[in-house]
Amino acid sequence: MNIKDLNPDSSPQAAFGARLRSLREARGWTQEDLAVPMGYSSTHISSVETGRKMPTLRFSRSADLAFGLTGTEDSFEREWREIRHGSLLEGFPEFVGYEGRAVEIRLYEVGVMPGLLQTPEYAAVLAQSAVKRGAITPEQADERIMLIAERQAALVRTPPPLVFVVLDESCIRRPVGSSAVMDGQLARLQGFADLPNTVVQVARFDMGARRPFNLPVTVLTLPDRSLLSYAESAHRGHLERESTFVLPMLTAYHQLQAEAASQAASVAMISQLRKGTA
Repeated sequence: MNIKDLNPDSSPQAAFGARLRSLREARGWTQEDLAVPMGYSSTHISSVETGRKMPTLRFSRSADLAFGLTGTEDSFEREWREIRHGSLLEGFPEFVGYEGRAVEIRLYEVGVMPGLLQTPEYAAVLAQSAVKRGAITPEQADERIMLIAERQAALVRTPPPLVFVVLDESCIRRPVGSSAVMDGQLARLQGFADLPNTVVQVARFDMGARRPFNLPVTVLTLPDRSLLSYAESAHRGHLERESTFVLPMLTAYHQLQAEAASQAASVAMISQLRKGTA
């Protein structure tokens, strides 16, 4: 693809590139001129301008600094987030916005640690594994890790939200990365359980059919006490606001908490795993 072939209306990615090129040319800059303040090669900039390469969050922020657009309505970061949200599961971008201001968060996860509790090392292993499978690009892996960090940072506020976590036993027993990565992740989980605004429980394998959920689910309580839920499979996500559907899910979550191991027993299980005696 070259400059003549680029159609800004063909995709959000193409529109991003066309706008980048337009602003650069309006200032009389060559791609080499822009490469210096952005810290990217002229070849990389050319690839983004012509739509051959997807812009990343870091690239977008660098462009904002170069053009003086940081924090404005017209920032490239804002445009990148709109593009990024278009590739996420349905309902997830909106869910993240609600998650960042919820007063209570109830989540259940299967197989892996939930993003809100992942260490950077654990998140990196998962992201790199997806890259090796060809599911995402290295740039998307970096963005995925950054999004997890942003979600976690949004929870550090005053007052903090109440966070109830129930993990299927597979979350703590499934090895992800090296033993050091797993030990760090389990230590993070123990530290999270010690916080005054959190409860961590493990749904043991022997719960069997008494476990009410087979897929991850999150129920949020917003500042006005309204409820919404978010659930997803491997390919689809669904954000639900209708109380007729959310309330039964909340009831099922309470049943899950009642059946799961207590926090004390759960933390003891995690401690045993860290010692290698479980």
